[in-house]
Amino acid sequence: MIDGFKKIELEQVSPEMKLPQHSQKFQNISKAFGGVIVAVLVLLLVFILLIILPAKDIYNSAQKTVRVAKEAGTFLKNQDLDSSLNKLKELKDNLDILKNNINRLTLLKYIPFVGNYESDSQHMVNAGIAGVEAAQITVDTLIPYADLLGLKGKSTFVAGSADDRIKMAVETLDKVTPKLSEISQKIEIAGKELSEIDPQRYPEKIGSMTIKSRLQSAKNIFTDTAQLFVEAQPLLAKIPQLLGNKEPKMYLVLFQNDAELRATGGFITAYGVFKVDHGKMQVIKAEDIYKLDESKKKKLPAPDPILKYHQNVYTYELRDSNLSPDYIVSMKEFESKLAELVPDFPKYDGIIAVDTHVLVSAIKVLGDFNIYGRTFSAENDKRCDCPKAIYELEDYSTKPVAYVREERKDIISALLYQILQRSLGVSPSKYWGKLFQMFLDEAKQKHALFYFHDEDAQKGIEALNFAGRLSPTEGDYLYISNVNFAGAKSNLFVRPYVKQEINVDGDGSIKKTLTITYKNPAPPSNCNLEAGQLCLNGILRNWLRVYVPKGSALMEFKGSEKDTVTYDELGKTVFEGFLTVKPQGASEVKISYKLPFKKAENGIYNLIVQKQPGTDEDEYSVYLGSKQVDQFKLLTDKKVTFKM
Repeated sequence: MIDGFKKIELEQVSPEMKLPQHSQKFQNISKAFGGVIVAVLVLLLVFILLIILPAKDIYNSAQKTVRVAKEAGTFLKNQDLDSSLNKLKELKDNLDILKNNINRLTLLKYIPFVGNYESDSQHMVNAGIAGVEAAQITVDTLIPYADLLGLKGKSTFVAGSADDRIKMAVETLDKVTPKLSEISQKIEIAGKELSEIDPQRYPEKIGSMTIKSRLQSAKNIFTDTAQLFVEAQPLLAKIPQLLGNKEPKMYLVLFQNDAELRATGGFITAYGVFKVDHGKMQVIKAEDIYKLDESKKKKLPAPDPILKYHQNVYTYELRDSNLSPDYIVSMKEFESKLAELVPDFPKYDGIIAVDTHVLVSAIKVLGDFNIYGRTFSAENDKRCDCPKAIYELEDYSTKPVAYVREERKDIISALLYQILQRSLGVSPSKYWGKLFQMFLDEAKQKHALFYFHDEDAQKGIEALNFAGRLSPTEGDYLYISNVNFAGAKSNLFVRPYVKQEINVDGDGSIKKTLTITYKNPAPPSNCNLEAGQLCLNGILRNWLRVYVPKGSALMEFKGSEKDTVTYDELGKTVFEGFLTVKPQGASEVKISYKLPFKKAENGIYNLIVQKQPGTDEDEYSVYLGSKQVDQFKLLTDKKVTFKM
C-alpha cells in the first residue's frame, strides 16, 4: 500500500469502471475471428495436403495411364503380342500408382454427394486393373500360337511341316483351358466393379466432352463382353476336341448360294464331308446337292410353303429343306430327312454352312484359282457387277449347254478342295492368320453358320451368335426373312430398303409402320433355255416373313400379292406375305402394327434388328415420328437405342 492510496482489488472493480460493452464484444469477435483464421489455415493446409496434392498426383498419373493405355491399344490393334505384353505390364504398373493416389482421397467418401464420385473412381481403377490382368493372361496364352494365327510374336510352332505344326498346336491346346478360368475370374471382378458405378449421376456433357452416355456405353459394352466370354467358355474349352485332339471328327459342310436367297442364307447347292484329325483336314466326300437328292430312297410331298409360293415344285428335296430362318431348326430338319432318306450317309459331328461371300473373302486372301480353264478371282465382273468368282460359278453350274454334264455343280467342290489345299500346304504365317480372322468376320456377319452335336460346344457357338438363331429379346424386335422361290439368281441385283416409323400415342401405346422397298435396277437376262445364255436376273418370287415381338397386332399389310398370314413362331409373331420384283423394277410392302407393350417409364427405346444370313449391307432407317434417329447398313445384328 502506498500512502494516500487505497488498494483496489480487480475482482472488486465496479461495473462503472469496466470496459464499454461494445469494446468487449469487439474483443470477443477478434478472438473468434482469429480462431476462424487459424482454423481456415489449418483446413487449407489439410486441403492442400490431403486433396490438392493428391488430386494433382491423380491428374498426372491419370494422364500417363491414358497415354500408356493408348499405346497398348495400338500394339494390340497391330497384333504385336510381345510388345503388347510389355506395354500391358507398364499399364498395370501405372494403374497401381493411380490407385494409390486415389486412396489418398479416401476421406472424401464420407462427404455427402462428393463421396459417390470418389467411390466411382475406386471402382473404375479396380475394374481397369482386373481388365488389364485378363488381357495379360490372354496375350501370354496366345504368344506360343502366334505363327499359326498370323500374329506377331515368338511362336513355339515354327519347325516341321505344316501338318506337324497343326498337330503339335492342337495337342497343346489342352494347356490353354485352365487359363480360360483365370481370364474369366478377372473379367468377373472387372464386371462387378463397373456394376457399382451409376452413370446417371453424371452430366451428359462437360464443355464439349460427352460424359454420361460414353460411361453408360462403356459399361454396357464391357458387361456384354464379359457375359459373352463366360457363356462362350464351354466352346473354347471344347476346341481341342472339335479339332480332333482325342479322336477324329467329321463335319458336313453345306455350300449356300446367296444369289438365290433362302431362309438360312441361300440355296443349298453343294456339300462336302470333312475329317479333322489333330487339326489336319481331309475331304472325305464332296459333290453336287442334286446328286444327294437323287440318292434318296423315296420322294416326299412338298410342304405347304413350297406348294404355295414355289413354281412347279411338288416334292420335298433336301436342297429345299432350309425353310426356317432359324439355322438350327432348319439343320435339324435337314438331317432328319437325310437320315430317313439316305441311311448310308457318313456319320458326322456337326453341320457348317458357308455362302459365296466366304469363298470370295478366301480368294482375296489366297489369290486367284484356275479350275476347268476358268479363273476364279475377287475382281469385279461387269457382266453381273459381282466378283468374277461368282459369275464363273453361276456360268458353269447353271448355264444350259448342248451336251451332258455329269457333275453339274462339281466345280464348287473342286474350288473348296483347292482352297483347302492351298491354305494348308504352306507356312502357317503366310495365310492362316488372315484366314482365321477372315473366318471370324464371316461368322459375325452370318456368312458362316455352325451347328455342333456336342451340347457344350453348341452352347458356346450360340453365345457367340454364330449359330444363326432368332434371339429372345425384351423390347422391340425385327427380323426380315426373304426367300427366293424361282427368281434365277436375282438376289445379286435386288436391294431391299427398310424404313421403320415409330409413333407413340397419348396413352403410351406404340404403333409401327414398316416399309420395305425392293429395287432391281439391272436389265433382265435371257432366260430362254433354247438361247443357251446365263440366266441370272429374272422375276424374283419372294416369300416374305416379318418377325416382330410376340403379341404384336397387325393393323394393315399392303403390297402382298397373296393372302397374308399372321401366326406365332420361334417366340415371335410373324406377318407373312408374297411379292414379285421385276428386273429394272421395284416393289413395296407396307406393314402397320401395334406393339404388345407401351412406352417405357424412363423413355428409353430399345430395338434389336437381326440380320438374315446371306444378306449383305441391306439399308435400314429408323424414325421416331418424322425425325430420323438412326440409319445403317445391316452387316451384323444391330441394337438401336434412343430416348423418346
